[in-house]
Amino acid sequence: MNLNDFIKEGVVDPNLFEKDPETYRKVLRHSTAHVMAKAIVRLYPGTQLAIGPDIENGFYYDVLLPEGKTLTDQDLETIEREMKKIIDNNEEFSQNIVPIETALNIFSDQKYKKEIIQAILQGQASEEFSSELEAKKDTVSIYKTGEDFIDLCKGPHVKQTGYLKYFKLLRVSGAYWRGNEKNDQLQRIYGTVWESEERLNAYIYQLQEAQKRDHRKLAKQLDLFSFPKELGAGLVLFHPKGALIRKLIEDFSYQEHLASGYLPVWSPHIGKEILFETSGHLKWYKESMFPRMEVEGAGYYLKPMNCPFHILIYASKARSYKELPMRLFEVGTVYRYERSGVLHGMSRLRGFTQDDSHIFVAHQQLEAELESLVNFVIKILKTFGLADFYAELSTRPEKFVGEISDWERAEGALKSAAINQGLDFSVAEGQGAFYAPKLDIHLKDAIGRAWQCSTIQVDFQEPVRFDLKYVSSENSDLRPYMIHRALFGSMERFLSILLEHFAGNLPTWLAPTQVRILPVSSDHTDYAKELYSELINKKVRADVVLADEPLGARVRDAKLEKIPYVLVVGGSDIVNKTVGINARGKDRPIRDVPFKKFIELILFEINEKLLEVQAF
Repeated sequence: MNLNDFIKEGVVDPNLFEKDPETYRKVLRHSTAHVMAKAIVRLYPGTQLAIGPDIENGFYYDVLLPEGKTLTDQDLETIEREMKKIIDNNEEFSQNIVPIETALNIFSDQKYKKEIIQAILQGQASEEFSSELEAKKDTVSIYKTGEDFIDLCKGPHVKQTGYLKYFKLLRVSGAYWRGNEKNDQLQRIYGTVWESEERLNAYIYQLQEAQKRDHRKLAKQLDLFSFPKELGAGLVLFHPKGALIRKLIEDFSYQEHLASGYLPVWSPHIGKEILFETSGHLKWYKESMFPRMEVEGAGYYLKPMNCPFHILIYASKARSYKELPMRLFEVGTVYRYERSGVLHGMSRLRGFTQDDSHIFVAHQQLEAELESLVNFVIKILKTFGLADFYAELSTRPEKFVGEISDWERAEGALKSAAINQGLDFSVAEGQGAFYAPKLDIHLKDAIGRAWQCSTIQVDFQEPVRFDLKYVSSENSDLRPYMIHRALFGSMERFLSILLEHFAGNLPTWLAPTQVRILPVSSDHTDYAKELYSELINKKVRADVVLADEPLGARVRDAKLEKIPYVLVVGGSDIVNKTVGINARGKDRPIRDVPFKKFIELILFEINEKLLEVQAF
């Protein structure tokens, strides 16, 4: 489908929705950002407008209000009312292409718009402000909303504001102009808009559920991890329970990798400057790396990725085709200088740990290895209860390195791997890195949110930069293909996804405390401790909370801690060797269950990694 077929004079035919709903929604979102900007300027004359792009599921606009005025979430209702007036008037969007000098006059009192326009003259604006303008030689695109509002924008937009009825403003936050903390601090107003009231309400419900499941709130409630200011932005401390969950995930990952022919490796947290020069990171990725350190006259950097280290391991000796595919695997911590404005709990950190693999394959092994990889990724994610997937294939960009034939082969192999594993997928034309195409595997959680998790990338560049070789069966030197693969993305982000997916009710095999034993009174303490010893001997994580408080309060505390099984034991249980079971999420407790039966069933649940507690 060609989007231009649905655009006339800068506005979009509403029939686009039937052909491509997601593209139509992007147009709705960007159009609504303009309406919001118009409403804000009406309410607060003198407001400086920065940028207002569409984003996933919504839009935002960055603004600087006059005379030190600051918006709060309580002001959103006022802005919404003004937006509804504009929408009810069914005002038209219209595009004009004007000379740059004319645009500078139009926006003479808008300093951020002038900066964007002036950046065109330096050839720097078309990418950075891609949603804000369409630069063609010495002209730019502007849009009118009704008769009294003009904004800098490349479009397209809907024909009239009446198409934007189903919107909601969500929150206000801070943002730096151009993402640089040295620049002005602006206010960012977020909103969402949909094609129907039903879809809007469904999304608002999803947001409300997401708020309840926020991993930062759950971490505090369950005492899992924290982000002390003294530690630094984008860094996290794992508390004992959180560290245990992380260790359980890592141990499972190691077992599965070893069983599938991966070789564990380890690399340090820093490396010499020359390593990152050779890998190309200092040329292509330096802005996302922490500053250079000097040690004994040599430059060092915190590693932003594990791949250069794994390449050195491969290159440490001559390799034979008999060793391929060579699957190197590491749970390795990396450091990236993310801007403070994009940091978000464990979803976006400056120091995080990737379950990273780099696989070196002979040319004829590429297709089979990629299909095996996709299968491996899906199998692991399904173990965690994540079973709704789709894939996105990012293909060769306009600027690339390597041979077109290699790109075409790798793209075809990634596509076939997705199809053969039954994945729905889309193609992001031209969105691959300059050195490789990639397949991103997205998953949906329990409330329907999509998360980009696993990435598989075929790399043509690094084997050349490091002059990697292997000896073929004909005794000639050949260059291997290299596959990058992150399965969880990062351990921290994956744990945040799990916490929100399960609303903190982690499966029993991942729960820090799997069983809590509550004696009804002090007379039953010895029996509770006896049960505890048996569980610990069976490697079930358990604890005992003595009868120093009323039983109801102790049961309530256990539920707040989201412990899968609470065993209540009294006098008859001692006589009959039974327990009363309060299973997490079940309506009522079950009395007089033989303790041996409980052990048998919980061990089955843990060993089989079942996702829900058993009803017994």
